[in-house]
Amino acid sequence: MGDAIFQFVVFGLIILGSLSFTLFIRRLLINASYKNQRLNNIEQKLDIIIEKMEKEIK
Repeated sequence: MGDAIFQFVVFGLIILGSLSFTLFIRRLLINASYKNQRLNNIEQKLDIIIEKMEKEIK
């Protein structure tokens, strides 16, 4: 009986560990994607600002 409980606990911990690792990697990928979108948005805004300043200089 004690061996079965021990195996159940170990199996549960393995499942919990793999699930938490998967969710951690998923969150990292989502955050990286969000940061890339923000950087692209900032680059576009900077390009617009540079174009306007170049027109004012001419």
